[in-house]
Amino acid sequence: MNAIIIEDEKPAARRLNRMLGDLNINVHTMLHSVQESIEWFSNNEHPDLIFLDIQLSDGLSFEIFDAITIKSSIIFTTAYDEYALKAFKLNSVDYLLKPIDDDELGTAVKQYKDLLPKRQQIQVDFEDIKKLLINPMDRVYKKRFTAKVGQHLKIFSVEDIECFYSENKGTYLHTTDNRNYLIDTTLEALEEELNPQQFFRISRKFYVNINAIKDIISYTNSRLQIKLNHFNEQEVIVARERVKDFKTWLE
Repeated sequence: MNAIIIEDEKPAARRLNRMLGDLNINVHTMLHSVQESIEWFSNNEHPDLIFLDIQLSDGLSFEIFDAITIKSSIIFTTAYDEYALKAFKLNSVDYLLKPIDDDELGTAVKQYKDLLPKRQQIQVDFEDIKKLLINPMDRVYKKRFTAKVGQHLKIFSVEDIECFYSENKGTYLHTTDNRNYLIDTTLEALEEELNPQQFFRISRKFYVNINAIKDIISYTNSRLQIKLNHFNEQEVIVARERVKDFKTWLE
């Protein structure tokens, strides 16, 4: 079995590495950020098991799974318990709270080994299961969003939103009248709230409304550049690993 550690606190990563060594688990590499992890998974064979912290230096580790399809098993190692439900929606074995206890780590590893024969027998990705269980046509998605403007709350219909984007740790919506508003949510939360027939997450930074796309242009490194009707704050680029799904979504 080979494993990797994704942990932004290097002392914690080294401690976990030593603990796993005592359990005869070979740690192939240690990664420390969302971006470093995305690049590594894009260019390396995925491990059997990932020991994954949730809050990394440049964002939540869930962003890695938004960018890359990963079928490795996961043991979450984190100081926070509020993400447990979302963690278990991924291919997770256990959820360990820091500071990690030797016995709990050993139990989690044993649990992984006990599950391994079943995982090898039936290789089903969670996202495929979710698509079977939940018909997008049956889901109820948000039709309106609000943003605080001074002492007032302004209401926006999704039909009037060209895109959602993240910038400087904030999440913004851009409207058809060419204005930006800061909203109290994250792009990860929007994944459960936006109708996938209307909105698509083209990268870590952007969700776009299909009705706002004016043009699509070939871009460097097999990517695509999107021109929206009004948004021109920055380039809107479809990440290379999402181009295929994006083209399918357009159809």
